[in-house]
Parts: sequence; structure tokens; C-alpha cells
Amino acid sequence: MGLEQLIENCKNNDRQAQSELYKLYSSKLFSVCLKYSRNSVEAEDNLQDAFLTIFEKINQFKQKGSFEGWLKRITVNTVLQRYRKEKVFDIITEDIVEDNDIDIDDNDVSIDYLLNIIQELPDRYRLVFNLYVMDGYSHNDIAQLLEINIGTSKSNLARARQILKKTIENYLTSQSLQSLQ
Repeated sequence: MGLEQLIENCKNNDRQAQSELYKLYSSKLFSVCLKYSRNSVEAEDNLQDAFLTIFEKINQFKQKGSFEGWLKRITVNTVLQRYRKEKVFDIITEDIVEDNDIDIDDNDVSIDYLLNIIQELPDRYRLVFNLYVMDGYSHNDIAQLLEINIGTSKSNLARARQILKKTIENYLTSQSLQSLQ
């Protein structure tokens, strides 16, 4: 069965087709959920909520554009909706420091370590950081998605970068000290 037929069957509430769609996309969408969630348990909950929304709204997909892209948008919006309800964002009215680029050698820090410390960021910083840096959203888009103002988006990104830079610097310092022993 092709993807178009699978989608059509899901539109007709075919449980077997829904199960097949879940098997086909759950690992990719779990990665999306994990990026925006506090931990893997929360990511699993977000994935389940995303699939409920996907099956509820699948009739809105008109076979135009990427189905996987549509699934990812639904998933991101589902996760962000949870955080909007939790009111994790504070309105920030402070000067924004944008100069927080982190210069590290690719061999200094593993991808797993980077993903781990990003996931440990406070919600408001993690969400903005992932939307801006990992997924390429503009501050204007982020402000609309998260129902915050643009200044809050910029400030949360700057704060996320500061925290990550300090965490990485501390990690590299501790690695250097361990190698001297």
C-alpha cells in the first residue's frame, strides 16, 4: 500500500492504517518531541498527543506538499501548545546580549553531550533555542508560535546561549583538569 492510500485509509478512521502510519513515523516524530520535551517520558506523552491530533486533523491534509513536513508541524505545535498552557514564559524587558557564539572544536564535545545539555535548559530557553537554532524559525515566527513578544524570544535565546556557553566551558575545564591528573 502506498503512502497516499495509507493516508486515505487513515482519513476513513481505519485503525490498521493508523497503526501502520504510527509505525512508519513514530521514531522520527519522537525525535522532534524529544527535542522540545524535558525528558523522554514527557516526549512519549507529547508523541501520543501529537498522533491524536494528527489522526483528528488528517482530513485537512490535501496531498499537497510534504506529508512528513505536515506531521512535523503538527507535532511541534502540539508540544508547544502544552507549554503555552503551562505559562512557562515570562515577559522579559531587559537588554539583550546577542554576542554568545560558542567556539568549540568538534572533537571537544560530543553531540550526545550537546543534546543532553540543551534538553536540560529551562523550558522557555530550550523551546526558543531549538526553534531558532535547530529548526531555523525567525524570532517573529517564534513569538507567534509561543504567544510571546519578539523581545522575549530574543532574550530567551541569548540566555540559553549564555547557559550553554558556561556549561560547555565548565565541562571543557573539567576535562582539561582530568587529563592533567
